[in-house]
Amino acid sequence: MTTANTTALLIIDLQRALCSGEYACHEVGAVIDRVNGLIARAREAGSPVIFVQHEEADGEQMRHGSDGWQLDDRLAALPEDRRVFKTSPDSFHQTDLDPVLKGLGVTHLIVCGAQSDFCVDTSTRRALSSGYDVTLVEDAHTTIAFGDLTAPQIIDHHTLILRNLNGFGPRMEARKAAEIRFAA
Repeated sequence: MTTANTTALLIIDLQRALCSGEYACHEVGAVIDRVNGLIARAREAGSPVIFVQHEEADGEQMRHGSDGWQLDDRLAALPEDRRVFKTSPDSFHQTDLDPVLKGLGVTHLIVCGAQSDFCVDTSTRRALSSGYDVTLVEDAHTTIAFGDLTAPQIIDHHTLILRNLNGFGPRMEARKAAEIRFAA
């Protein structure tokens, strides 16, 4: 798949609290490796790389500035990469993400990160309803088990549902990380 410079890489919630310890997402190391490959290709093409970080006012794990709130150390993040801070599963809700994307001329988002069933799903749906084309990186989003469902079941389910979510108007698809190319 080839994309234009109107494409941005959106990396959701790959933060220490979700990448290690008790709440580490399923196969997060492999997900981070694939995300780092996407970051390298996006930068090479001059496409924006945007990190979204979840924060909670209550609770120690994801409080702004806390250790768990920080991006995972394995990510190839640079200080000049854009950061968006959110307080809900929706990366657009009460954040500056939409104005930032519009200011950059972005019309297409490559979406990856954590958690498939909450922030990745909600942000993908919101992007589509806001008029953005979306490519979900099917092997670069992750979560933890929930209820009777295993993490792989949740990941597969959300990939299937999101891949077929084409009623908004913009184009929605799911591709493996290795299939995604950023055009310079």
